Amino acid sequence: MTYVFYRHTKQEYPVAVAGDGVHIIDREGRRYLDASGGAAVSCLGHSHPAVIEAIKAQLDKLPYAHTSFFSNEPSEDLAEHLIARAPEGLGKVYFVSGGSEANETAFKLARQYFVEIGQPERARFIARRQSYHGNTLGALAAGGNVARRKIFEPLLVPVSHIMPCFAFRYSDVGESEEEFGRRAADDLEAEILRLGPETVAGFIAETVVGATAGAVSPVPGYFRRIREICDKYGVLLILDEVMCGMGRTGTLFACEQEGISPDILTCAKGLGAGYQAIGAAVVSGKIFEAIADGSGFFQHGFTYIGHPTACAAALAVQQTIERENLLENVRCQGESLMHQLEERFGNHNHVADIRGRGLFIGIELVADRAGCAPFDITLNLHARVKAEAMARGLMCYPGNGTIDGERGDHILLAPPFIVEDSHIAHIVEILGDAVDAAIAGLPSDRV
Repeated sequence: MTYVFYRHTKQEYPVAVAGDGVHIIDREGRRYLDASGGAAVSCLGHSHPAVIEAIKAQLDKLPYAHTSFFSNEPSEDLAEHLIARAPEGLGKVYFVSGGSEANETAFKLARQYFVEIGQPERARFIARRQSYHGNTLGALAAGGNVARRKIFEPLLVPVSHIMPCFAFRYSDVGESEEEFGRRAADDLEAEILRLGPETVAGFIAETVVGATAGAVSPVPGYFRRIREICDKYGVLLILDEVMCGMGRTGTLFACEQEGISPDILTCAKGLGAGYQAIGAAVVSGKIFEAIADGSGFFQHGFTYIGHPTACAAALAVQQTIERENLLENVRCQGESLMHQLEERFGNHNHVADIRGRGLFIGIELVADRAGCAPFDITLNLHARVKAEAMARGLMCYPGNGTIDGERGDHILLAPPFIVEDSHIAHIVEILGDAVDAAIAGLPSDRV
């Protein structure tokens, strides 16, 4: 008997009782290699002593103080740390408790910015299909994850969705990556013109798409063109780096690799590595100054914004990443993981694509490798892979609806930044066995 409302009421879960580096240990003593960081969260692995000590020290000093009365030292220090390393133009940080809150904050900041500068008619947002921005109603409305949106559609505000920058599935025959990127980006301009530029407040996109499509990177030039279009029509660019940011792709901010700066950047997961609940909206100077020089008050807030203990934990996480040179390990082990996955799955009859950056890698599974046709959605292959992996002591993050929100299966890998050579080999070995077992268990007449 349990009184916990589980995510899935018809599933039983092992009880986690301890963490040890890249492993989680359950109550029966079984060890699970965390090859997905949970949901790309645990970038430092589990039970890192430096972070735990920082949390304990902050609890001894000040666990919590409401930000309508006080600032606090950890939030000041963490904000300074982030802005010193942020893309050009970003100058202030608004701390929240997670990714959904960060994106809600971004939407409200964008809206209030335009009210403050005398353009109150700008209230529309544009996002992309096959995206995910969170589970609160505003973030869900912006997201393009069909399954997560479906039953809540009547509650969602209208948001336009344009084509994703997903070349593997959406490029035309003979079209170069650059040509596809231009076409995908120009879909934004077409939608802005359709809505009326004077009505559009912002465009939100994941720099590297995570859970919904499986580590889909933008093609060269795509985001530079997006930046041009946003600037042309005065639309704010919001980059969602909740999952792909904070070092996951090999640079602290994923957009560093695109050579652009957004107007608002959201982050969470890897910011605090799961040691405390924290997220952030990193904001350009022009947005902050419009509010500061106008009403002076951001009409928004949550109880736990700027939480001292959460900020102390996140600062310790970020300092540890630098002190231990873990971004270099992300790049090095990311190359190794990609290489070994290609060796194991490169000629696999049911793997169509292996993609990603750093320690953020997706594997797309198909029924027909030659034609890239997906498995029947009723087979729930993604769930079968997860179960087979867990049974073998491996955590991975499979998903479905990869292609269009309904069809397609993929596996997302996002191991901790502390991963070593032996862990990489173990991940690939177990995952290979799990995928083969999951497919072998399907009805023979439906494979």
